[in-house]
Amino acid sequence: MQVPIRKPGKYTHDKLDPHLTEEKFSELKNKLAGLKASQPEAAREVKRLSEMGDLSENAAYQMAKGHLRSINQKILELEDYLHHIVIIKPLGNTDTVQLGHRVTIETSGKQRTYLILGSSETDPSQGIISRNSPIGSAILGHKVGDIIRIKTKDTGIECKIIKIE
Repeated sequence: MQVPIRKPGKYTHDKLDPHLTEEKFSELKNKLAGLKASQPEAAREVKRLSEMGDLSENAAYQMAKGHLRSINQKILELEDYLHHIVIIKPLGNTDTVQLGHRVTIETSGKQRTYLILGSSETDPSQGIISRNSPIGSAILGHKVGDIIRIKTKDTGIECKIIKIE
C-alpha cells in the first residue's frame, strides 16, 4: 500500500541542520532506541488484530497498522538524520566566533550573551541562537572588538563583540 503524498508546504523540503551538541545527539539516540523497542509490540498488535476477520472493516487493525507505519517512518528518518550528524565541539581557540561558542555582544548600550548552535537546538529565550539566524550568521568568524552591522527587515542594527567564550 502506498502512503498518500500530500501537497508540500513551505518548509517541506528543508533539511534538518546536522550540527548538534553531544547531549542532543544522545537524546536522539535514546529516542531511536525507544522507537525500536516499541516496534515489535506494535507489529504483534497488528498481527493479533489481523486475525480477527475482515480487514477492510476492522478499524482497530487499520489504526494499529497506521501506528506501526508511523513508528517505522520515524525510525527511518531518525537513522538517516543521525547518520549525517556533525557533533559541535567548540575549539579552544576563542580568537574568532565559531559554532559552539558563547558570545557577549553589545547593542544600543545593552549587553546580551548568546550560545551559537545548530538550528535544531535553538531557544532564543535562553540565549541559544542558530548559526543561521541573522545575529548568528553575522557574528560568525568575527573577533572581539569587531563592530558588525546586522540587517533587519527595515534597517540595520550595529553590535560590538565584547567577549568570546
